[in-house]
Amino acid sequence: MSRSVLLVEDDRVLRNSLREALSVEGYDLKTAASLADARAQLQHLPPGKSIDLVVLDLGLPDGDGESLLAELRHSSNTPVIVISAREAEGHKIQLLDQGADDYLVKPFGIGELLARIRVALRHRGHASEPALVHYRHGSLEVDLRTRRVQVSKMEVHLTPTEYALLARLVRQAGQVVTHRQLLSDVWGAEHIDQTHYLRLYMGQLRAKLEVNTADPQHLLTEPGVGYRLAESEDAG
Repeated sequence: MSRSVLLVEDDRVLRNSLREALSVEGYDLKTAASLADARAQLQHLPPGKSIDLVVLDLGLPDGDGESLLAELRHSSNTPVIVISAREAEGHKIQLLDQGADDYLVKPFGIGELLARIRVALRHRGHASEPALVHYRHGSLEVDLRTRRVQVSKMEVHLTPTEYALLARLVRQAGQVVTHRQLLSDVWGAEHIDQTHYLRLYMGQLRAKLEVNTADPQHLLTEPGVGYRLAESEDAG
């Protein structure tokens, strides 16, 4: 059964380009060129139908896409990928903290968007996209069921905090996780401003998991925003 994607984008050329690319990949694509159109489509879905993911532009003719993100987060768990020409790191962090699943800055490659869509669908726990419990990328393997971490088939010992940090990234592999989200989930809400904890432990994790810490392949930095674990080569 094909996944239903709502694309909210007022640029006709980009909208048509994305429609073609997503349709070729087998997605059931619906499009909206304004907030009003998007709201109408979400509110008047045929019986038994749902939207599995929303690709949301921010600069729309009748308002800012942020308002639709807030509405979706209030009423549903539908994944939302924001696409925007706005590059400010603070704005990216704000939207991710408000519940966006990912944020792509225009211009972006179609292949990257498709990869982010696959990741977002998997992490929202769709029946055909099981939550990730086994992670594999290159030489790195993580099994959340057995709590085993291996590099090149050799078991790696992690401290409880190092493991908690890695497991948090595995559960959202392929997606950016903000500094605040990581600090809150691993250390607690009272530590959300203490980014030095994060830098210290990410350095320790990279020393144990990366072949070359100066050129990490697994634990990737999103400058000023957070960290992203490279997308798993396993389906689940």
